[in-house]
Amino acid sequence: MAAPATPRPSLILPRASSHSHSQPSAGGLTSDRVTASNRRRGDFVFVVNPSGANGRTGKQWKQLLPHLRTRLADQCNICECITSGPSHAIDVTREAIKDGADAVIAVGGDGTLHEVVNGFFWKGSPVRALDRGPDHSTVLGLIPLGTGSDFARTFGWTNDPRDAIDRIVRGVKSKLDIGVMESPNREPHFFVNVADIHLSAKAGYFASMYKRFGNLCYVFGALRAFWGHNNRDMRIKVNGGEWRTVHKVTALCIGNAKYFGGGMKITPTADPFSGNLEVVILQDFKWYDFLLKLHRLYGGTHLSVNGVSSIRVQSIEVAEVMASGGIFVQSDGEHFGFLPTKFSVLPGAVDFFC
Repeated sequence: MAAPATPRPSLILPRASSHSHSQPSAGGLTSDRVTASNRRRGDFVFVVNPSGANGRTGKQWKQLLPHLRTRLADQCNICECITSGPSHAIDVTREAIKDGADAVIAVGGDGTLHEVVNGFFWKGSPVRALDRGPDHSTVLGLIPLGTGSDFARTFGWTNDPRDAIDRIVRGVKSKLDIGVMESPNREPHFFVNVADIHLSAKAGYFASMYKRFGNLCYVFGALRAFWGHNNRDMRIKVNGGEWRTVHKVTALCIGNAKYFGGGMKITPTADPFSGNLEVVILQDFKWYDFLLKLHRLYGGTHLSVNGVSSIRVQSIEVAEVMASGGIFVQSDGEHFGFLPTKFSVLPGAVDFFC
């Protein structure tokens, strides 16, 4: 799960004078810290993916930064980290938490949020500050900019990043559930939105190759995934019970939140504060079923459709009946690997600005 270690960024960044501009550290962080007396105001680390949405995220962030400083600079030390590639956000988040950051805010799409969430953990356990005491916790935040903001849709949030800044300024927090994925010979991996299996996961894998086309990437990904697709029999074990077989599975989706794939309300009753995951299983769907029922999938009214079932779980294990090693698994739109995989929930694992 972890990328090769990056140089550890320090959040304590002294400035030559109160009039100097932000200074970068070795880890890519800059800070608006003014004087040493402000040390305990709290560090808010903003993790920005500048390449998101074909570079639009970086441009929007530069335009947003003056407004952010106006709203927050008198409340906290604003620390900025511009990520340089895959998994960088994971490493930076871990180091920020170890250094005692009061908040880490993902700035970008669902992929950036996914990496930041994984940075809250190390080898399956929460990351802790080294010198802030056992009661200190770092708050997760989100400023949605990028190709897709499916997690933000669960809360009915607008696309205006200034609204996101308002939420951070208000400082209202809730305990957010986090999903966990475990697979043989792999460290645990974490998700905050939706994990999924088979056709939808394969579509997501291919969609990542067409990000330059914006939300059309999901259409192109689905077309490639349908080519040569076969529904498969799978075995599931719910909450540690007995294994049972589910026939002709087209897709199996595990939702901590409601939306994926650019606005499809696939797990419509999921609630990331409930302590449960919603599992939606599509069985024996043909390509024309998706065309005919696409509006119901996007509207979240598909649970009454023939061949669709839903259950609420604390954990679910999924495996093939006839092992092939070729059933795709993804989480938050990021390719994870292949079955078998166990999915479970960590109730209230992270404080979240909402």
